[in-house]
Amino acid sequence: MATRKQRRRRAKEQRHEYVWQDEEGNELSPEEVRGESARAKRRGDAGTRRGREPLAPSWRRTLKRGAIFAPIMFVTVMLLSSELTLAQQVAQTALIVAVFIPFSYVLDKFFWRSYQRRLARAERAAGDRGS
Repeated sequence: MATRKQRRRRAKEQRHEYVWQDEEGNELSPEEVRGESARAKRRGDAGTRRGREPLAPSWRRTLKRGAIFAPIMFVTVMLLSSELTLAQQVAQTALIVAVFIPFSYVLDKFFWRSYQRRLARAERAAGDRGS
């Protein structure tokens, strides 16, 4: 059974008169559109999902992130390890930050490389379609 949101969306599609177009701007009938999702056709782009583009990894950005999270980590260590002395809490926070910064850089690098691979794959697919 369809959810309430799905039923409302379906009812809205029945109420309004939509005009679908292909890449060249030719008008399509609703029967031609049924093969692809109506929303993708209206959007004009069949399957791309755009989010925030990741930035190339940099140590400067990673160190800034570490500087932002270090006080948060220190407060967390203070709350969770109240039996430790202040020096021990600072040392534990320093250890956590020392692990966090390289790990954060590696994650940035991983996301950047996967983004670059996706771009290259999309360019190859666009080149194949253009041929």
